Parts: sequence; structure tokens; C-alpha cells
Amino acid sequence: MIQAIDRAAKVLSSLQGARHLGITELSAELGLPVSTVHGIVKSLQGHGLVSQEPGGNRYMLGPALLKLSNVYLDTLDVRARAMRWTLELARRTGLSTRLGVQLFDEVIIIHHNQRPDGSQQMPETGLAIPAHASAMGKVLLAYSPDYAAGLLGRPLGSLTGATITDPARLGAQFASIAGNGIATEEDEAVLGESSVAAPIVDTRGNVIAAVAVVVPSSEWPPDTSVLNGLRETARNISRELGASTWPPRAPQRSVAVPPES
Repeated sequence: MIQAIDRAAKVLSSLQGARHLGITELSAELGLPVSTVHGIVKSLQGHGLVSQEPGGNRYMLGPALLKLSNVYLDTLDVRARAMRWTLELARRTGLSTRLGVQLFDEVIIIHHNQRPDGSQQMPETGLAIPAHASAMGKVLLAYSPDYAAGLLGRPLGSLTGATITDPARLGAQFASIAGNGIATEEDEAVLGESSVAAPIVDTRGNVIAAVAVVVPSSEWPPDTSVLNGLRETARNISRELGASTWPPRAPQRSVAVPPES
């Protein structure tokens, strides 16, 4: 790993979530000398990746990151092929739909269709959700057993009182998801909001993304028509990507479920 790039990435990561930090704060958080952090921040600022508060001494993420993220989204074949299908799913169900990919321990929403009811809603494209608290994340973890096993070996954070953090319960869920191709979460990431997700498969049979329907928890569990529509959407997107079968085959190595304590 190249040290300078690693340190720059850690600076950007520290500024996530609309955080505004000064050089001294960043230095303490990263455990690096003030002079080193100052040089990194100024270099990032020169490329528009970090911005300085007007009239202040604190820094925040810069506008160039938005440009880079849009370029990234435009290069995703799965997003381009999925957009019309997820839009149709939102229209048919009257619910919000998401398309997500895994990034380490999170799932990133790469496309979002709002509920087609005309209500005011926040755009979600680009948002990240801890994978263990997301139906999309659970799908992706279920078909990546080696990575899931590593995740289950670390402490997991709670977003709500309903977030499942017990390794045994999550491991059992992953095994079930890999068997039937459907994952759910109820109030685990946001209170009042639940979701159900299915895998997207590429031409090599790999699970590369997940599609989800977001259901108000007051309407949980979802109707059979919602589940059928979700499965059909996942199958259609996968066919567009060249997949010959759906749902995907369960991984050969299942996630090891830690014993109950």
C-alpha cells in the first residue's frame, strides 16, 4: 500500500458525513503530525477534493468528489441496465426502489427511484448503509461467504434497537438468503422503514449488486405481489447482464455460524 495515498484516503474518510474538521483535529484523529496532515489537506484542496470553510480554519469534502462519483456511476453497466426495470418496479408497487453495490462493510446506493406518489422525498443515490443493517447488504454478504465470515468476527454497530448484531443470527440469515435469494430487514437501519432485496447476477454467475423495495414498517410484511415484482425485476436485470440462471446458486462454502454464547 502506498503510504501517501493511504493517508489521503483516511483524511477524506474522516471528513465523511458532512464533518468539518481543523488540521489539529484531523491530526489527532489520524495520529499523524500536524505538518503531515497540513500538507495532505492542502494537496487535496488543490484538486478540489477538500474545501476550506469560508473565513474559517476547518475543512470539508470538496465538490470534485461529486464529479468523480458521477463519473463512477456513469461507468456502471449494472446501473445503466437496471434503471428502467427499477423504475417500473416502483411504478407497479407504489414504493421506493434502490440498487446497491458493496463497498467494504457498507452498501452504496447507486440508483434510487422515489415513491411515485408525488410526495417530497430525499434523493438517496450515493448514500451508504452498513451492510449488516440493510437488506441489500445482507444479499451481497450472503453470496460472499468469506467476506461475511470476516465481518461476523468483528463487533457490529447498532443503528436502531432493531439492528441485528449477533453473529449467530446474522450467519443463519445469510445461509437462508443464499438458499432462497431474498433478504429482509425490519427497522434495522431507520425506524419506520423496512426493505426486501434480491441479488443481481452477471454473465459469470457472480452476484454483483442487489435491488430492493423500501416498505414503510407500518405496511410490513410486504405483499406477495411486491415480492414477485422484486424477483422478476432482479431476474430481468440479470438477464440484461448476460446471466443464464436466476436465482444464483448458493456459494459452495457457507458462512460459518458462530456458536451461541
